[in-house]
Parts: sequence; C-alpha cells; structure tokens
Amino acid sequence: MSELKQKDSTYVAGTYRRFPVEIVSGKGSVVYDETGKRYIDMGSGIGVTSFGIADDAWVAAVTEQLGRVQHMSNLYYTEPCARLAEMLCEKTGMAKVFFCNSGAEANECAIKVARKYAATKDPARTTIVTLVNSFHGRTLTTLAATGQEHYHELFQPLTPGFRHVEAGNMEQLAEAISAPDTAALLVECVQGEGGVIALAPTYVKEAQRLCRENDVLFMVDEVQTGNGRTGQLYAYMNFGVKPDVVSTAKGLGGGLPLGAALLSEKVGNVLTFGDHGSTFGGNPVACAGACSVISRMDDAFLAAVREKSAYCFAELSEAEGVESVSGMGLMVGIKTTAPAADVVRECMARGVLCLTAKDKVRLLPALNIPADILAEAIGIIKTVCAELAAAQKESET
Repeated sequence: MSELKQKDSTYVAGTYRRFPVEIVSGKGSVVYDETGKRYIDMGSGIGVTSFGIADDAWVAAVTEQLGRVQHMSNLYYTEPCARLAEMLCEKTGMAKVFFCNSGAEANECAIKVARKYAATKDPARTTIVTLVNSFHGRTLTTLAATGQEHYHELFQPLTPGFRHVEAGNMEQLAEAISAPDTAALLVECVQGEGGVIALAPTYVKEAQRLCRENDVLFMVDEVQTGNGRTGQLYAYMNFGVKPDVVSTAKGLGGGLPLGAALLSEKVGNVLTFGDHGSTFGGNPVACAGACSVISRMDDAFLAAVREKSAYCFAELSEAEGVESVSGMGLMVGIKTTAPAADVVRECMARGVLCLTAKDKVRLLPALNIPADILAEAIGIIKTVCAELAAAQKESET
C-alpha cells in the first residue's frame, strides 16, 4: 500500500469504499493517476464537474473572486451571490433562492419550507410524501425522506413525518396526496441512486395536478438531475411541469460545494428572518464558479448535451452484454449481463472511470465531453461488456 493510501486508511473515516486509484491531475474529461496513467472520466465527481476538470473559464472566475474576498458572512451583501440568484430565477421563473452547501441541505430547506407553508394553513399537515427507491440525502431527515429501507436500518429513530409510495402507482399517489396530514410531495424526475430510472411523464404531470388540487406543495429534487444533466437546465423542464420548490447542488458549483433551494412565487416569502441559515451558503467563490457554469448553459449547449445523450443510448442499447439502457441526457444507466461492479473494475483497468447505481453501470460524464473522447470511452465500455458477457456464457457451459 502506498504512503498516501496508508495515511488515508489510518486517518480518514471509513465511509467510502475507494477505488485503488490516486488521481493527481487532469484537464477536461481526462485525468491522470500518480503513475501517469490516463483515464477518461465518465463520472465527473458524481455529476459535479459539469465542464470537466480545470475548465479555463471556471478557473478564471473562481481565481478572480479568490483575489477579492473568499468569504463573507451573510450579514453582508456579496455580488456573486446576488448575481447567481438572479440567473437562476430568470432561467427558471422562480422567485427566490436559498443557498447552502450540498444537496442534502437543499432538501432540508425544501422540507422546512413545506412544513412552514402547511403549518400556516393547517398545523396537522406535516407529512412529506416521497417515492420508494428515491434518494434525498444522508442527514437524519433526508434519510427519512429517502425511500430505501436499507439506508434506515442502523440510524433509528429517523425524523418522523414521511410517507413513501411506489413510483408509477397512481392510486397510491392520489391517496397519499389527498391525505389530510400531507404537506408536500418530493420527487426526482430521474431516480439517480435508485438505478437511473426516469419517471413516466404522465405520472409527473398527474403528480403536479394532484398537488395543485389539494394545495400540497409539488417539490422536485434536482440535486443530480439539474444544471444541464438531462439536456434541459432542470429535469422537470422535460416533463412540462412547474414545481413550487426545486432543490439542486452537485453540478451547480462546477466543483465547489454549493446547493440551492429555488422557491416559486407561491412560497418565495415563506422563510423569514431567523427561519433558516447557512454560514457558507452563498459563498462568493462558490457562487462565482456557479455563475460561470450557469451562464454557459444556453440552448445550443443543452442541445449538444441531448445529441451526446442520443449517441450514448444508440451505441449502448444494442451492444452485446447490455440488457437495457435507462436515464435521460448524460445521466445513463446500463443494465449489463455481467455484474456492474465487474464492468466498472475492468473499464478502470482499461482507462475509463465509471460509476454504479444499484445493479447498473452509471455514466455521468462532463456535459462538454468532446465527441471523440466520448466515442473512445463508449467503445471501451462496449468491449468490456461484450467480453465479460462471453466469459460468463463460457463459464456457464
């Protein structure tokens, strides 16, 4: 074991099962380990580095702000925070933005907004409805919101006030939303950690209709799906709906910790002085980086994301050793005949870094990944899937 890996094992809490690779440098969608080996990054830090590693425009924006002021209390104004909030509101039609540091924190804010909005109308309305197989974070409250029981087992008691219904089950959805204790519905339009599964458009539209009919807040978790990942600025835009609250993070900051809860006109003034806060929320350096990211996500850029998505789906859907392909945009889940972990391990050996989600290989490349590098990575993934499938068949005969 190298000195670095030994030090990490000794001093860093063991909450991650790290791959045996030390990344030391990179540019765009290519990174290098300590031996100089080249890898194509098809994970982008789990959907974080929207424009890849060491993107020139992002680095310039962050560096310039670092030379001015790296942090200031939210008791004072800073220009990048206000500019980013304006960008997000103008691009989405939302009214207000609360900034924080992560996706879990953005979802915590959404939950607090829902609880306070409902409490002013009926104190009995405290329950947040979420979907089975959802993932909303790892705090005690967002774990409770997460509809996957195995995350709950060793952390009881979780925060009360959550109810989970099966995605796609209209009857369960209608019953849950119309219940007298329901305050809000929180959904991911594409369940990322749950296996890269997109919800049906009819289901999402019906969810919004039921929420409006029952004065229940319709909230969308865009932590992984947002900021261009699905080929629209936010995934809900693919479904023709308008949420009351949107939570987002990951790709927003481009590599710096930044989360946000976007609030519609309906709930824009629900949180007032002292209701919520974050020491680092709206940090000027993180916001400067995010302004660089969001400002470049115009129609032409998003169209290019959709083109790359179509290429990935077309190439992988008929590939040997691939059972199915799911997801949306550059958020791709591959159900392989060989175990996903084996595919990821072999791809890594051949210079392609992939992720998993449940029993699938998951791809979350930088949104601006060059076509030739994307083709190289997809080619390697296809080869690995085919070879492992052939080996599996041989071992079974």
